[in-house]
Amino acid sequence: MLKHAVIPLLVGAGLLASASSAFGASNLVFCSEGSPAGFDPGQYTTGTDFDASAETVFNRLTQFERGGTTVIPGLATSWDVSDDGLTYTFHLREGVKFHTTDYFKPSRPFNADDVLFTFNRMLDKDHPFRKVYPTEFPYFTDMGMDKNIAGIEKLDALTVRFTLNQVDAAFIQNLAMSFASIQSAEYAEQLLEQGKATDINQKPIGTGPFVFSKYQKDAQIRFKGNKDYWKPEDVKIDNLIFAISTDASVRMQKLKKNECQVTLFPRPADIEPLKKDTKLRMPEQAGYNLGYVAYNVMDKIKGSDAPNPMAQLKVRQALDMAVNKQQIIASVYQGAGQLAVNAMPPTQWSYDTTIKDAAYDPEKAKALLKEAGVKEGTEITLWAMPVQRPYNPNAKLMAEMLQADWAKVGIKAKIVSYEWGEYIKRSKGGENGAMIIGWSGDNGDPDNWLGTLFGCDALAGNNFSKWCHKPFDDLVKQAKATSDQAKRIELYKQAQHILKEQVPMTPIAHSTVYQPMSASVKDFKISPFGLNSFYGVSVGK
Repeated sequence: MLKHAVIPLLVGAGLLASASSAFGASNLVFCSEGSPAGFDPGQYTTGTDFDASAETVFNRLTQFERGGTTVIPGLATSWDVSDDGLTYTFHLREGVKFHTTDYFKPSRPFNADDVLFTFNRMLDKDHPFRKVYPTEFPYFTDMGMDKNIAGIEKLDALTVRFTLNQVDAAFIQNLAMSFASIQSAEYAEQLLEQGKATDINQKPIGTGPFVFSKYQKDAQIRFKGNKDYWKPEDVKIDNLIFAISTDASVRMQKLKKNECQVTLFPRPADIEPLKKDTKLRMPEQAGYNLGYVAYNVMDKIKGSDAPNPMAQLKVRQALDMAVNKQQIIASVYQGAGQLAVNAMPPTQWSYDTTIKDAAYDPEKAKALLKEAGVKEGTEITLWAMPVQRPYNPNAKLMAEMLQADWAKVGIKAKIVSYEWGEYIKRSKGGENGAMIIGWSGDNGDPDNWLGTLFGCDALAGNNFSKWCHKPFDDLVKQAKATSDQAKRIELYKQAQHILKEQVPMTPIAHSTVYQPMSASVKDFKISPFGLNSFYGVSVGK
């Protein structure tokens, strides 16, 4: 599990002193919940990683407006789409500077070469940089972009053309997502020459509002405001510091003492006291998220020679109906969660309201297990997240309650956990059994739920159930390949019914998102995607 932050070291160094006293009004400390696995956004899929890289150091061709789902220009000032929907021509922003640091000094501004490097590295497994530093790009492949992008051309220094094999109705939204952050081709070339290709993931260079300065695992990340940012009005903080602590109570105490000015994921029991503190603000938002249990459906779980009972539909149906969701929501979410029935939140367009949950029925669950030939006392592993996320305030407690629910029907669940980065890595490799996980939407499109989490292209990525069901997958792919929204809705609804019938997961709850912060913080906006962005934010007295 993640270690607690090294608090004495941070305080002793003066790093967590109040922004208004030790640093001055243009500095902000963010009490974050975990250490990033790295700083190369293309490699990762979690908000913890994106907060520390994509939301600070990098920009993308398109971007989402702060606090919303509308796509606006980013490093591309405009784009043209061909009549057949297969060609996208991007006109790039002129004069954008890459960061200057003690490890890199750019000789030129951002141009088309950087776009080509960024996407060709993800597209081509034989790309020179990828050969030296082999890595995977799970979001890119989960959404099938590796198969759908036929090619990228540099038309001139400030014009790039993407050609697709088939229509992708969410292509512009996808390019605004964190994984599509634009890297410096010049920096990559320097790293290759120096034999330091892995530094792209440890010492990032981007065009974003904050410049990476220092990282101490499980303790702190330091950034400096980018004085050369192409949108100077968005940089109002001189020093941005992530103070890392996995313990929610520690984070809230630091907020109250003004040792940090923004934090996240309060414990449900802390919400009312925080709301009453006159020195704080507690904005909230209905969660565009889902906490769920994924069932690994592989015949044999990686690392085990024993048959996997969850490969059987009847076993998954039994586990699903043995879960007392109402009790879990009452204990884990404590009034800040809404019962989840489907694989996406009700606010997502195309959500099918006709889908109903199987009733909580332990006796029927026992009968199904018997029909499946599963003996009483059969053991499965139940993976529990080591961190809080927007969709789950207490995975450990949820795991204990699931363990108790399944024990009542004769299933013995052994709870397993790892440090967050290891948890994700091992589960993407198929080592997990039943797994507590969740999702915050990334781009406002239904494919980001159904395709990214349960599509066949996502088997090595965010499809933690390892469930590839062709009738479902065909519908999702058809929906993505048409721009007719009415047709897309119809196809996605059919897909939702199949997913509910096949039970690769048990949806638990949609969590309300609370963002505790000092009353001195100005213009912070809660992201519907569960990210924490500090551009445009300031701190006053």
